[in-house]
Amino acid sequence: MSDIFDFGFTAVDESELEAVQKATNQASVEYDIAVATQEKVDRLYNAIIPLLSNLKKNPEKEYILWPNRLQKVEEFESLLLSIYQGE
Repeated sequence: MSDIFDFGFTAVDESELEAVQKATNQASVEYDIAVATQEKVDRLYNAIIPLLSNLKKNPEKEYILWPNRLQKVEEFESLLLSIYQGE
């Protein structure tokens, strides 16, 4: 058994430290982008699923009663666009 204990660290020069800090900062930025993108995808999914669920109701009926369809579709388009643009 050795009596030498190195405390588990290694000396680095300034350029190595800067490279690690830069990589860490870039990873943090990329993580934030990934989280924001996932949130956007989740919002889109949650907006679309109710529409699909309603369209699947009563499949034995041939027609769908959809009052104010144009207005509702335009509102849904606006919602999707706002999610897509990150608003």
